Amino acid sequence: MALGLFALLASAVVPSAPATAAGARTEATAAADCGTDNAARGRPATASSTENAGTPAAAAVDGDPGTRWSSAFNDPQWLQIDLGTVRQVCRVVLDWEAAYGRSYQIQVSDDASTWRTAYATDHGTGGTETLAVNGSGRYVRMIGLARGTAWGYSLWEFQVNTSDAPPVQGGGDLGPNVLVFDPSTPDIQATADRVFKQQESNQFGTDRYALLFKPGSYGNLNLQLGFYTSVAGLGLKPDDTSINGDVTVDAGWFNGNATQNFWRSAENLALTPANGTDRWAVAQAAPFRRMHVRGGLNLSPAGYGWASGGYIADSRIDGSVGNYSQQQWYTRDSAIGGFSNGVWNQVFSGVQGAPAQSFPNPPYTTLDTTPVSREKPFLYLDGADYKVFVPALRTNARGVSWDGALQGESRPLSRFYVVKPGATAATVDTALAQGLDLLFTPGVYHLDRPIEITRPDTVVLGLGLATLVPDDGVTAVKVADVDGVRLAGLLVDAGPVNSRVLVQVGPDGAGAGHAADPTTLQDVFVRVGGAGAGAATSGIVVNSADAIVDHTWIWRADHGTGVGWDTNPADYGLVVHGSDVLGTGLFVEHFKKYDVEWSGERGRTIFFQNEKAYDAPNQAAVQNGSTLGFAAYKVDDAVAVHEGWGLGSYCYFDVDPTIRMDHGFEAPTRPDVRFHDLLVVSLGGKGQFNHVVDDVGAATSGTSTTPSTVTAYP
Repeated sequence: MALGLFALLASAVVPSAPATAAGARTEATAAADCGTDNAARGRPATASSTENAGTPAAAAVDGDPGTRWSSAFNDPQWLQIDLGTVRQVCRVVLDWEAAYGRSYQIQVSDDASTWRTAYATDHGTGGTETLAVNGSGRYVRMIGLARGTAWGYSLWEFQVNTSDAPPVQGGGDLGPNVLVFDPSTPDIQATADRVFKQQESNQFGTDRYALLFKPGSYGNLNLQLGFYTSVAGLGLKPDDTSINGDVTVDAGWFNGNATQNFWRSAENLALTPANGTDRWAVAQAAPFRRMHVRGGLNLSPAGYGWASGGYIADSRIDGSVGNYSQQQWYTRDSAIGGFSNGVWNQVFSGVQGAPAQSFPNPPYTTLDTTPVSREKPFLYLDGADYKVFVPALRTNARGVSWDGALQGESRPLSRFYVVKPGATAATVDTALAQGLDLLFTPGVYHLDRPIEITRPDTVVLGLGLATLVPDDGVTAVKVADVDGVRLAGLLVDAGPVNSRVLVQVGPDGAGAGHAADPTTLQDVFVRVGGAGAGAATSGIVVNSADAIVDHTWIWRADHGTGVGWDTNPADYGLVVHGSDVLGTGLFVEHFKKYDVEWSGERGRTIFFQNEKAYDAPNQAAVQNGSTLGFAAYKVDDAVAVHEGWGLGSYCYFDVDPTIRMDHGFEAPTRPDVRFHDLLVVSLGGKGQFNHVVDDVGAATSGTSTTPSTVTAYP
């Protein structure tokens, strides 16, 4: 019977943070706003067992210090109180009889079925224990896991105090910036055109939109996407939402130059292009995920102007992908009908139909599988109900994840705090403490304190390039060293006061292993400057082991407002201290020191694109001791094992074209520190590289913009 109860608890409890960090709330702060009335007194109480008829569950909430509940003499046992309505619980007082709990948890629930841990200890002392907790629910229970005596669990009183603040509610509507269509919606094309006209050249504006299409078939549409616009289907699979027409990104707004077509996305749709080929001429931070194109895909702008993308994942392209003028591109875990030409660095992992390995001519780096991947969570409709699907981890993946039965879990929208413009960081953190996940609707959110994620398997999903701006030098997002957190679909924009870190995964010194359930960052983008002066020491810092960074653009702005060597300072883009971290699709540009610095063991990167900072005023400004320039990608000297495939760095020192870099890549010379298919490029002769990696590889020269390559190192 005890084993059965343990199994029941394991299946019913939503994992949470340990007691010492539950809700990121101290006893002192809890006490400051916590009421003193006993919300449990006289409320219905139930228990897993009773010692005898004289020790019922109700005796622990009757207000009589001379009566008690006591359980049978085995583990585990529980005592549960129905508060009658959802309450914000801030304190629990346990008045133990001699038989007390050494290891126990306090849990809360809205339905007495799914439970969230608000407090946990393995060091119960007995007597009267006053516990500061932070969580909301209609039901509160104590679960005893290990007794402190040979007897059962026995409580004279189980007191619950609540705060006046109402709990944050999950679910609700998707806010004013999410436009939802079904096949009968009138004037879909006109609505999409209005959004595009507003957003086509709105590169640093504050408007954000998500265009969502319910399952069904839509005819004769051309959905043109401008800045901060996402289009997505609401089916469980791409083919559930079929558009006879196109999702188009071109570069007419910039005279046919697609190198600034940033910050937009297409996901979870099936397209039948009007002329047989869809055009997706994007630059960085423009993912094409979970798409089915019943035809070809053209990655260049009309006229074949410059282009600097890009990223495809979990997609099926029935026809051929035309790379044309794209300088670099990464395609992961997909199926394509072919791929034509390349410029400098075209990388494939886990792609059915990918071209054969041939770097540098043509410049294809091809891995048969992706070692570890997990697709991005997505919003969908189950009948009339919104849910979020959270895909499962894949190993040695090849091809799309949506052939056959989907692997993963669905979470109802009621489990998400739907964050809308005007929400505060305090409310967001309260929602997290209650056990809610987060769905950020399109908008710009200023944060006066970090969003702190302490609960394993928390999902934080943004729609429409939802943007977080940390004020007063705070870190925008902090993730504890826990399993399975998913951060996806967010743009973090540095504020004018320097933040030491903008996104931090795991605290300094994190040491737990998470191989079975890693934290993933997907389409998490960082910007320093461009929309205004910003400052940060580091963009993203990964301290937790086994994390996956899947498609990021970490950008110190080279154009826009608030741009200059001393105006938008930022030293490091991505800093990795955790072991066994995997990067798939790293775009990191223009930082003053190392764009990527990696000190964790057994790190791996598949695809890296970089430009060094354009605006270095002179050689002295980028001097690294006796080394000319800071490498774009630095593996620290103590690292014994590291590997990378398809990595490129470019220089364009337009302020002082005489600047030289000793190398684009720097790593210790060890047999298990290996690189495959590296290149450096001088763009128009604005600065030069002396070598590719360490002292290996020919120097760049002249103005011909010809790459210098190394196919294997060492």
